[in-house]
Amino acid sequence: MKKAILWAPLAMFLIFAAMVAGKLYAPGDSSIVSHMVGKPLPAFALPAGMPDRPGLANTDFAKGKPRLLNIFASWCVPCAAEAPQLVELRKAGVEIDAIAIRDRPEDIAEFLKRYGDPYARIGSDANSSVQVAMGSSGVPESFVIDGQGIIRHQHIGDIRPENVPDILAAIRAAQ
Repeated sequence: MKKAILWAPLAMFLIFAAMVAGKLYAPGDSSIVSHMVGKPLPAFALPAGMPDRPGLANTDFAKGKPRLLNIFASWCVPCAAEAPQLVELRKAGVEIDAIAIRDRPEDIAEFLKRYGDPYARIGSDANSSVQVAMGSSGVPESFVIDGQGIIRHQHIGDIRPENVPDILAAIRAAQ
């Protein structure tokens, strides 16, 4: 009996190590479910992020055609990584608008010059209030908005080449 008590901590550690190794080998579902999908965009009216194009309001999305809303920042490294995919989506006919988070017009202009400019409108969210109201916790993040202003899909993180078909499918489904 005394030997069993002596070996019990080692046995418990081995069981714990086996459980951790099992989760590392085959992790559970890591997808994040948005509570905003299926709900209308929150009411907002943002000033222009750049002087050469209009600002952005939630009413811009209730005009009968689905659009992609991209939340980005010029200082965001993953935003630069996703830029080619956004340009590709724009070439495929997707209308893309943006919300620039805590950014300056000159920095936005430099970012677009360097990485491409797929945006029709850019709103400036200087204090991240619209970003937070939309349930976004970081940049980049993208939302497919249907023609009535309802959020139909949320993509958290940068859009990678393998995500483009899913985004296109979400745009088609939102029509």
